[in-house]
Amino acid sequence: MSWGTELWDQFDNLEKHTQWGIDILEKYIKFVKERTEIELSYAKQLRNLSKKYQPKKNSKEEEEYKYTSCKAFLSTLNEMNDYAGQHEVISENMTSQIIVDLARYVQELKQERKSNFHDGRKAQQHIETCWKQLESSKRRFERDCKEADRAQQYFEKMDADINVTKADVEKARQQAQIRHQMAEDSKADYSSILQKFNHEQHEYYHTHIPNIFQKIQEMEERRIVRMGESMKTYAEVDRQVIPIIGKCLDGIVKAAESIDQNNDSQLVIEAYKSGFEPPGDIEFEDYTQPMKRTVSDNSLSNSKGEGKPELKFGGKSKGKLWPFIKKNKPPPPPPASASPSAVPNGPQSPKQQKEPLSHRFNEFMTSKPKIHCFRSLKRGLSLKLGATPEDFSNLPPEQRRKKLQQKVDELNKEIQKEVDQRDAITKMKDVYLKNPQMGDPASLDHKLTEVSQNVEKLRLEAQKFEAWLAEVEGRLPARSEQARRQSGMYDSQNPPTVNNCAQDRESSPDGSYTEEQSQESEVKVLAPDFDDDFDDEEPLPAIGTCKALYTFEGHNEGTISVVEGETLFVIEEDRGDGWTRIRRSEDEEGYVPTSYVEVYLDKNTKGAKTYI
Repeated sequence: MSWGTELWDQFDNLEKHTQWGIDILEKYIKFVKERTEIELSYAKQLRNLSKKYQPKKNSKEEEEYKYTSCKAFLSTLNEMNDYAGQHEVISENMTSQIIVDLARYVQELKQERKSNFHDGRKAQQHIETCWKQLESSKRRFERDCKEADRAQQYFEKMDADINVTKADVEKARQQAQIRHQMAEDSKADYSSILQKFNHEQHEYYHTHIPNIFQKIQEMEERRIVRMGESMKTYAEVDRQVIPIIGKCLDGIVKAAESIDQNNDSQLVIEAYKSGFEPPGDIEFEDYTQPMKRTVSDNSLSNSKGEGKPELKFGGKSKGKLWPFIKKNKPPPPPPASASPSAVPNGPQSPKQQKEPLSHRFNEFMTSKPKIHCFRSLKRGLSLKLGATPEDFSNLPPEQRRKKLQQKVDELNKEIQKEVDQRDAITKMKDVYLKNPQMGDPASLDHKLTEVSQNVEKLRLEAQKFEAWLAEVEGRLPARSEQARRQSGMYDSQNPPTVNNCAQDRESSPDGSYTEEQSQESEVKVLAPDFDDDFDDEEPLPAIGTCKALYTFEGHNEGTISVVEGETLFVIEEDRGDGWTRIRRSEDEEGYVPTSYVEVYLDKNTKGAKTYI
């Protein structure tokens, strides 16, 4: 089966077919190239997807990846990143092993095809030239034969005519002989050219064309084989990465199997455990008993040794003695937040009533425990404004302990780093002392002093946090012991322990914590019955005025709303807790953040003792 013998007369069709074969090969190259682009695009999208869901450094998301489910998800993202890498490998291998190789082969194929068909056209042109020579010789022979025949006829005519001279007859005879000779020469030339043409034609159809077509056939068959090999390579490139892709998928499965729900539950406990004990039962308050209204000067001192006597007030007095009563909520004084949005839909702050006990309990309320309680509220206010206390006192005990421990560990690492640096500088200084040509020892003194100072600062800082840590660890006793200790404190003769807010913590509206008394350590002081006439006592005198710098919406109990630019009376200045007590009218007063107002104190009252 040979194109040279079977397709000897299909030169043009073979030329078209071989060009089609090259086009098919180029189409296949284009297909593989687009496949590599798709693989690269897919790999890029997978990498971007993996990067998009990677936890951001130094963010809350990074802390969430301590859970096994999140770790498994992170492993899945990493495996997908490796999975994307295998698609990049596919693209690279297809480019190097198929596209580049086939593109070079196509150029060679085009050159070979061009050379073969050039030889074919050359053979065609040669046979066509021979054919034209044959036709020309044939026509000349035919013309010469006709001319010789006419010359012979003319000679015979002249010879038969008696009127023609002998010279004219001789001339006609010579002309006839010349024509006959020319016909014989043309015949010989035609015969020679014909033989030559037949030989060339035989060579053309049985030697030249078969050889050329055979080369073209071999070229086309090589193209077909090469295309098949490229298709195999195409499949092999995919098959080579299947084991690695399988490992990636196995890694995802392994990560999924490593998820431990019990471990995650334990981590949730460790992350959010406050260290508090659940509140106890709420005592029943009997409002059916008649209210005592006798005021006794020694009622407070008589109540100190009576355990936990109940304090009951009726009417307006009950809502006005908040510094001494706690019922399952933070006391009504200044809240843990100065932000108007702390309680989005909370009730409006009730009007602050007159001070019924200002003269009897002045010394009691201005004692250190009150200031301590307001300091805790100030910490809550700072938290709302975005400032985190250095000692993490805004956190529950257990979480505070963890934060402090983490801080101590970080400081210890920094100390060790500085100590190592100091030791290195010391060794270098010793080397300089032994070999002065290597450097000046005095040049290291400044750096050595600086590092030593850094070590000392870090150690002081670490000691401070260790002290806080020891304090927190000492504040986590058993519930019964805590309740007993607090009960003993409230039964003692020391008034400052009555309103100690550092014994427990309750959540502020924004989810942070402020220090408050525990449920079990409620103080219910047995107070005498007071007559309603104390409502008519004179309010605290104004010690100055203030101008509201910002609008403050006092949603919480004990606060008062103010509008920017409003002028009000100051009845108690800031005592270190960040709150100032003001009055709008005789029956409307409360607390506002000191930073929200500009205070103008009267000269004759500045520094005077105030009462709440």
